[in-house]
Amino acid sequence: MKIAEIKEMTTNDLVERVEAETANYDQMVINHSISPLENPAQIKQLRRTIARMKTELRQRELNNK
Repeated sequence: MKIAEIKEMTTNDLVERVEAETANYDQMVINHSISPLENPAQIKQLRRTIARMKTELRQRELNNK
């Protein structure tokens, strides 16, 4: 997910998406530990996407104060 797409999302949508992606990430890591994923780079990509979304949430929080 690109940064521009993240910035277009509403705060509530972004919070829900972070929770969903975090759950997806956790499940992906568990699955990878049991049997290797076809593309393990997806884990890294998902982790970075979550970080981008959390960064945007934090920026919005600081701007609203």
